[in-house]
Amino acid sequence: MTETNPDDATETNPGDATETDPDNATTEMNPDDAATSDLEAATETATVTVETANGRHHELTAAVGVSLRDALLAAGISPHGRYARRVNCGGRGLCATCGVRLADPPDPDHWHDDLADRFGYPRLSCQLPVREGMAVRIPDKRVWGGRSEG
Repeated sequence: MTETNPDDATETNPGDATETDPDNATTEMNPDDAATSDLEAATETATVTVETANGRHHELTAAVGVSLRDALLAAGISPHGRYARRVNCGGRGLCATCGVRLADPPDPDHWHDDLADRFGYPRLSCQLPVREGMAVRIPDKRVWGGRSEG
């Protein structure tokens, strides 16, 4: 059994962060530095070309790396069908209502995207990060079991 001497313990504050450099010297990290670099990375933008189900074309500018779903919604373009605009999973990749077609899709890194790639389904816009030069088509979304007119 090991005994601990309370005089040997050092007090740490959870808000203090330290970083060890290669020379084994400990240096203080400024939390504002990390926030600044994240902000700078978020300011890089990309242009996305969108074709909606009614054939209209839009160009939008969004931060690189933001989910395509969030970028579309911020631009006032819904990737969801009529009913799924209110009832969806909120971008968690569970409901498959935000599917889009990409002109040049990236390699799949989500289970649904792997199946979409394999079987030709639309990709989930909530699981796709915005990148420069994206060309997106939002397919017409219909409710299963709907009746055709005429």
